Amino acid sequence: MPERNALLAAIGRAERSRIVSLGEVVHLGLKDVVYEINRPLQHVYFPQSGVLSLITVLENGTGVEVATVGNEGMVGLPAFLGARSIPGRAFAQVPGEALRLKATTFREQVRPDDALHDLLHRYAQALFNQISWSVACLRQHSIEQRCARWLLMTHDRVAGARFPLTQDFLAQMLGVRRASVSGVASRLQRAGLIRYVRGVITIRDRKGLEKKSCECYRIVREEYRRLVGRATTR
Repeated sequence: MPERNALLAAIGRAERSRIVSLGEVVHLGLKDVVYEINRPLQHVYFPQSGVLSLITVLENGTGVEVATVGNEGMVGLPAFLGARSIPGRAFAQVPGEALRLKATTFREQVRPDDALHDLLHRYAQALFNQISWSVACLRQHSIEQRCARWLLMTHDRVAGARFPLTQDFLAQMLGVRRASVSGVASRLQRAGLIRYVRGVITIRDRKGLEKKSCECYRIVREEYRRLVGRATTR
């Protein structure tokens, strides 16, 4: 259902039907890569379920997540802005479905007078805000605050309170050692905020997790609401 994506749901039925007819719904499995470093951007994706990560990768192979995208947005925005490739990677962090369109077709068919064209410009600003606050968060806030923020952002974008997550993966997303994540996860679990069993996280106390998070989560959420018209929160 295309309406499960906030951007597509926000435009008129006729325009939405035209856009949907250009693509196909695909399933993205865990860690499926949708674009690679400096490779041609062949498709754009409108997630309907699941979550994707946008990653910056250094020359030594270290990768840090700079943004999370779910059914509030799209992956492949650089193609809309005129880029043919980017020095980053994107992959599915939580499996799900997405509407996939060829980038060339998408550029040709999303016209300046379309509602989606205008909406994507505002979404670009919302995504830029998320990336800029992620940078500030990485520099200024504790691992516990950042971990709580990341769990909340993922929870916003999945259907239920449970989602797959290994400590190794979370450490990679936060750019810290696994031991640091293990300690934080243990404290959050003892506080009754989450439950972690065999690579699956369950959010047990969302309000408590919000108190553990930093202001970055709230600000990014409010900016999405202001610019796109839908908060990335429950």
